[in-house]
Amino acid sequence: MSKIQQAIKERILVLDGAMGTMLQRNNFSEEDFRGERFKDFPHPLKGNNDLLSITQPEAVKQVHRLYFQAGADIVETNTFSGTTIGMADYHLEDLVYELNYQSAKIAREVADEFTDRPRFVAGSIGPTNRTASMSPDVNDPGYRAVTFDDLRVAYKQQVEALIDGGCDVLLVETIFDTLNAKAALFAIEEVKEERKIDMPVMVSGTITDASGRTLSGQTVEAFLISISHIPLLSVGFNCALGADQLKPYLKRLSMNTQLNISAHPNAGLPNAFGHYDQTPEEMQALIREYLQDNLINIIGGCCGTTPDHIKAIADVAREFKPRKV
Repeated sequence: MSKIQQAIKERILVLDGAMGTMLQRNNFSEEDFRGERFKDFPHPLKGNNDLLSITQPEAVKQVHRLYFQAGADIVETNTFSGTTIGMADYHLEDLVYELNYQSAKIAREVADEFTDRPRFVAGSIGPTNRTASMSPDVNDPGYRAVTFDDLRVAYKQQVEALIDGGCDVLLVETIFDTLNAKAALFAIEEVKEERKIDMPVMVSGTITDASGRTLSGQTVEAFLISISHIPLLSVGFNCALGADQLKPYLKRLSMNTQLNISAHPNAGLPNAFGHYDQTPEEMQALIREYLQDNLINIIGGCCGTTPDHIKAIADVAREFKPRKV
């Protein structure tokens, strides 16, 4: 049994908050994103947060450090867009292995600074910006911008680098299309088999609106059934909704699975300017309800959350026992 599988039995594990929200505080310029190494790169790079693991590693390390200091047990690597598919927007496909390896290595180094209890690194595997089960062209419903195999190959490269960099667990997150997620899970199983290793895997979908479905149209139960053939550490939801709106879906999940359950909601819903206004205290009160209702084993924050939010969540999580599976 891995250390994280042991820890999740003993306590509610706290996941970190938003990476992007924290990096934006630095107001990095195009030059900062480029660093010395990409000074003469022919395409704009501003906005490519994953690249900062190479060009501004200290800034990324500091974000991980702040989350651990706030009480997080698990931090996510800065690799949300770290596939050849995601990096194609910036013409940096060749950099994918290095990006993921460096991001995992940085997070591992920071995790190892904390010796009070086991701290974990989750390799963040995002959904990519393409969907395998729907056509992006309304006039050609049969068209697909990406195939299952394209995704499998891209994810496999990312997974290998994350494992090599020192991750403890892989987190397939913000899933809006379960077919994309299945390609990621297939790639993970391939790597595990080839390397003869057992790597814990977390899966986290996203409910996109009040219909209670993922973007590709699945209900909570359908999503769960689609991924339950894989041995998972946890299943849960993140992003799109605040803690309040997410709660009914976590309830449905909790009633239908033997797996551990994770949640990392946004800090409420964005305001007219795209900013998140929910305070740590407001979020803490909502998370307390999750805990009172015995819904979760892993809890953290997504868009708009900061170390202050995670500290408030960690403080309340310590008062409760983990959900009995």
